[in-house]
Amino acid sequence: MSIFPTKILVATDGSREADLAAHTAARIADETGSELHIVYVYPETGPHRPGYYVGPEVEEHPLQREQELLEREAQLLLDTQVEEIEAAGSSVAQTHLRVGKADGEIVALGEELGTGLIVVGSRGRSGLRRALIGSVSDSVVRHAHCPVMVVRGEENGEALFSSKRILLATDGSKDAVLAASIAADLAQKSASELHVIHVGPSVDYDGVGEPLVTDISAPTEEQIKELDEELQQLLDAQVEQIEAAGGTVWQAHLRMGRPDAQIIALAEEIGAGLIVVGSRGLGGIRRALMGSISGSVVRHAHCPVLVVRKEGTVSGQVGERERRLGR
Repeated sequence: MSIFPTKILVATDGSREADLAAHTAARIADETGSELHIVYVYPETGPHRPGYYVGPEVEEHPLQREQELLEREAQLLLDTQVEEIEAAGSSVAQTHLRVGKADGEIVALGEELGTGLIVVGSRGRSGLRRALIGSVSDSVVRHAHCPVMVVRGEENGEALFSSKRILLATDGSKDAVLAASIAADLAQKSASELHVIHVGPSVDYDGVGEPLVTDISAPTEEQIKELDEELQQLLDAQVEQIEAAGGTVWQAHLRMGRPDAQIIALAEEIGAGLIVVGSRGLGGIRRALMGSISGSVVRHAHCPVLVVRKEGTVSGQVGERERRLGR
């Protein structure tokens, strides 16, 4: 079952890719009948949080005035983002101005609102292309309770989601099943082609970086043929599941090798505007995103990536995330 319609939370900070993220989120909200929420998180400069009584002598402190200037600037940027989205014909359900650590505030607000999707840009206002490790977007993907879309665009400033081709990476895992449902729903509602890829291990790669063959003997042609047939049956079964649920698969692709490299390469070959992946695979072990297939795809793909996890909100989950995020 798909998550749409839902509440979509997009984080903005005035950067070019945050602007692309906001317009991409607005378009998805329009096409899926979802509510669009926008959040801007500005840093706290002083030792006191809003709502904490500090007395008149502290209110006159330079840090307090700096905090007020930051808040006014943040509100102006937030209002400007809303005006741009509404000028393009979309609507914003609610805006949110928060102060603190950006990743922690975005994740916490997503849980407070019960969002089904969080959308973030792949880099912030510094304008520097950085590895995703340690960035706000990486932390949000790691800790959010719901699917997260990381948006980047071409140098011309166009969000590649507009290419109308969606590539779904699947392996039959629980996260991949939900990812398939979301991808199929998005493809249908945005009139996009849905491509599905399943990547099997090659003779020299087992999916975790170790050689598949440890002795001098190579697999026979018959063994390779059996493996191909087995993988093709798995891919066909996954396509059948998508179509049985009402989705339409434009084309299925069976590749061999490193999953992240094959997913990224195929996305470029077909000109995909969006890649949809599960956050974990058939192993069923919850791992940090860093170093995983989904993390590598987010880092290196030329287009937006939607990372899906099948996880419900449970008691105490927010507090644990806040602890990990240092809030």
